[in-house]
Amino acid sequence: MNRLFLRFFALVMLSISVATIAIYVSITVFFGDPLEEVAQQQASGQILLLTEYVDQAGQNEWLTRLNKIREITRARMDLIPMQPVLAKLNQTRRAQLMRGEVVIDVASKSFYRRVDLKGERYVGSDEEVIHAQNLPIDVAPVLKTEALRYIIVALCLLIPIAVWSSSHWRGLQALEKVADEFGAGHLKVRAQTKERDSIHPLAQRMNQMAARIESLLDAQKNLLHSVSHELRTPIARLEFALELLRNAAKNPQLEPRMQAMEADISELNALVSELLDLGKLDQDASLNRSEFDIANSLSSCVASLQHVLDVHVVNTDFSVDLGTYCGDQRLLKRAISNLLRNAAKYATACIWLHASRNADGSLEIMLEDDGPGIPAEERERIFDAFFRLDRSRDRSTGGFGLGLAIAKKAIAAHGGEIVVQEGQYGGARFVISLPAISLSVLQHLSPVNPSNSGLTN
Repeated sequence: MNRLFLRFFALVMLSISVATIAIYVSITVFFGDPLEEVAQQQASGQILLLTEYVDQAGQNEWLTRLNKIREITRARMDLIPMQPVLAKLNQTRRAQLMRGEVVIDVASKSFYRRVDLKGERYVGSDEEVIHAQNLPIDVAPVLKTEALRYIIVALCLLIPIAVWSSSHWRGLQALEKVADEFGAGHLKVRAQTKERDSIHPLAQRMNQMAARIESLLDAQKNLLHSVSHELRTPIARLEFALELLRNAAKNPQLEPRMQAMEADISELNALVSELLDLGKLDQDASLNRSEFDIANSLSSCVASLQHVLDVHVVNTDFSVDLGTYCGDQRLLKRAISNLLRNAAKYATACIWLHASRNADGSLEIMLEDDGPGIPAEERERIFDAFFRLDRSRDRSTGGFGLGLAIAKKAIAAHGGEIVVQEGQYGGARFVISLPAISLSVLQHLSPVNPSNSGLTN
């Protein structure tokens, strides 16, 4: 936001500077250089002596009178050839000199004028020029006056602009803060502006948009929560009825069907649990923060999934400088466990888990398998809820397309990101990047909220 107004200020100052130059150039083109006019007025005494005293003398007295002027004035008047002078002047001034006019040189505080046009003063006088130097020319006060004038004009423009833009700046800063908080998950926040504020219509539209988004998300969350909880009741009844049926019927032929029914009920229970966990991440982005050892947490994730990973070789590589991390340990372990489960489904033989610290202190966790990999065009969609690349294979291996969605939300809640790349061994490589952040900073961001600890590992 500050950059916007700095650019605006720079644009205003540039416009004033360009306008100043344009005014000066325009006046010079149409009316002549104002500095030359001032200098000519300041040198008017010497010019008057030359035109009214020296030039009025006869042919024999002209040089005598010129010498008298040299004696009584501080100005120095020399007779010099005309050709070197013409070489120093531009075309306009050269024409003035050839017409017998006075040509002012403001920089050197002097002027040039031809002795005469027809050689009547002395032999060769039409080829010589009077060069008057050390004239009382001082345009500095004029320049200071002009500078003061433009400064006053600039201030008269900038002060109202600053007053006018300051209200916009404060309003836009307030909107920026509201947008940041809304993007962070605080859906109740609204922009507070007065009706006379210039950004009030924009703030109203933003509030309407926020209210609409909040209502849609609330409706989605309520629907997901309600459906998940409503499913619990028929599942419980099915479990109870199945147990009664198992006790009442001792027919061995029914046992496989009952086992299949139990598997279906377990799958429904797992689906409901996944939906509830996903809903918790959507509803509450706060974290139950603590400082924990990274290598130990990753190792415990692998150990807890031995029943899933037992048919694969899991290669772990943790750098010695991993140290600790400040975050929600349960949530991060859930994300890693979901990735390990996903790798176990598709890996052919091996899984690689690597963790290291970057130079800036951020944490990078990489998980790779030697499975079939993920097409480049599908690498973003796999994090969408219920999206599955191979539905028939998922039905045989289990899964509902929610594990990766939960993993991505868990990583995003810590300010990190997860991306999918092509692995070195042909499979998928998941790279998790977690920013370097201290425990004190995390505690400052938001208070500890143990309500999120309900996510199962």
